[in-house]
Amino acid sequence: MARQLQHVVEDPRPCSYLPDRAAALEHRILLDVTVEETEALLSRGWRRFGPDYFRPACPACSLCIPTRVPTDAFTPTKSQRRARQACARLERHIVRPTCDDERMALYHAWHASRETERGWGEAPLDERSYRIQFTMPHPAAIEVTYVDPDTKRIVGVALSDETPHAWSAIYFFYDPAWAKHSIGTANVLYQIEAARDRGIPYLYLGFRVDGCASLAYKARFRPQEHLVGWPGFDETPIWRRESDAPAQANRP
Repeated sequence: MARQLQHVVEDPRPCSYLPDRAAALEHRILLDVTVEETEALLSRGWRRFGPDYFRPACPACSLCIPTRVPTDAFTPTKSQRRARQACARLERHIVRPTCDDERMALYHAWHASRETERGWGEAPLDERSYRIQFTMPHPAAIEVTYVDPDTKRIVGVALSDETPHAWSAIYFFYDPAWAKHSIGTANVLYQIEAARDRGIPYLYLGFRVDGCASLAYKARFRPQEHLVGWPGFDETPIWRRESDAPAQANRP
């Protein structure tokens, strides 16, 4: 059973997704979270890095939309199929999350490319922070690695959670040289297909934020469902198909 060490709601600050907005997150630092509890948190819009479970608590904005893809209903578009084909030769391995020099170097190379291309701020992530955020022991945690069979080097790392009814895509970083092959799209496709093959009905993509270039890719995976409001632990979460739930706001 989960043990809560801390519960904090941030003071408003400039939003990292939409610079003209103010943002705040609600955080719960939790230990000993079970697979079932992880699934319940995901269904209520919570995301996690290590022991930190968080979701928006913005004072005057509701543009962050918790998004999930029904795996049985999903059909890739033509461009998504091209991305899958472009990355088809990569070896894929599902393992427990690991921290080593190869992964650290890959993360920093990827983030440096984002800083140059998209104006991201620097992210001086050291080994300790990487271990806390991405490899802290958790019963649902998995890592999908993409390996170039020619060089035997890892070219992509996807951190995810897997439960009986939910596959949560947490974070993905990759060799910038593979951006031209649309490896980001191929990664989402693989996780949808892997979840479907395991009988998992939903792939959780985190927050869709229309107007944020870095998150624009999420809107291209359809059909998708959006969470209505921010339900409490004693409330039943309601998810609606996109046609029934406009993406402009996360409102009851």
